Amino acid sequence: MNIAIIGIGGVGGYFGGKLTQLLESDKSLKIYFIARGKHLEEIKKNGLILDSSEGIIVCKPTLATDSIEELPPLDICIICVKGYDLENVVKRLKPKITDKTIILPLLNGVDVCERIRAVITNGIVLPACVYIGTHIEKPGTVAQRGGEGTIIFGNDPLHDEGPDKLVEILARAGIKYKWTSEPYVEIWSKFIFVASYGLVTTNYNKTIGEVTKSKELAGYAKDIMAEIMAVAAKKNVNVPHTLIKDTFTKAKAFPFETKTSFQRDYETPGKNDERDFLGGAVIRLGRETGVKIPVTESIYASILARKTMQ
Repeated sequence: MNIAIIGIGGVGGYFGGKLTQLLESDKSLKIYFIARGKHLEEIKKNGLILDSSEGIIVCKPTLATDSIEELPPLDICIICVKGYDLENVVKRLKPKITDKTIILPLLNGVDVCERIRAVITNGIVLPACVYIGTHIEKPGTVAQRGGEGTIIFGNDPLHDEGPDKLVEILARAGIKYKWTSEPYVEIWSKFIFVASYGLVTTNYNKTIGEVTKSKELAGYAKDIMAEIMAVAAKKNVNVPHTLIKDTFTKAKAFPFETKTSFQRDYETPGKNDERDFLGGAVIRLGRETGVKIPVTESIYASILARKTMQ
C-alpha cells in the first residue's frame, strides 16, 4: 500500500509521523513525505522528530522529497498543505490518483472538496476536518501541544464505496478518527471559528484573547459567525444553533496571546495567506446563496486594502 502525506507541517508531520511507525512491522507498506526547504533536509538526514503528548519518536518514511512527480500511484493521499498551495498540489497529484485512491484533505475551508474535484475527477475524496494543536518547532521537528489529534470525515457523495482501507490504517497507527454521516456540519462549524477570528484578528491586529475581551471586536466576530451560519443554512448545512456561544467558549480556552494562522501569515512580508479560503469563500457563497454578509465584506475589503498598501 502506498500512502503519501502532502505537506509535512504541524498537521502532516503529526499524522505522517504516526503512520511511519507501521513500517517496522508491515513490509508491504510505503509511506511518502512531501516537504520542502530546510525541514525536508533535516528529515532526510535524521528523520522527522515528532514530540507529542505520547513522547518523542523518530519517524523515517520510505521516501522524503519535494517532488510529487517521484511518487508512485497512491492508495491513500493525505493533503495537509495551506489553502494557497492546494491548486498547484492537486494539479501535480492528478497523475498519481487512481479510481481507488482515497484522498483525505485536512485543510481549513468549506469548499476544499469542490476545489479538488475541479482538477481531479477520479478517486475518492472524503470531506474532512481536523482538530489538533501542532507546529514545526524547528526544521525537522514537529511538536504537538494541544488538541486530541482527531480526524473527522464522511463518505464521498460521489461514491458508494466506503473508506475501509483508510479506517483500517488509521486504527493500526493509533490515530484518532470519527466517521460521520454529516461531515459538513463539522467542517462548517470549524470554519465559522477559523474564519471569524481569522478575519477580525488580522484586520485589527489583535490576538484571540484581545478580540474575545473587546466588546466591539467580539461583536464583529459574532456578526461574521451569524452571516456564515446564514449561508450554511441556505446550503442545507444545519450547524448547531448554539454555535456562536460554543465558539466563544472555545476561543476563551486559547492562551490570551494566541494569534490566528491567517494573522501570522498576513503579517509576514512576502508570504502567501489563506484570505481566499476564508473571506473570499464566504463572499462567493454569500452571493451564490443570496445571503447578505455586510460585516464580512467590509472587514475583508479592509484586509485587502491594507495588504495592497504594504
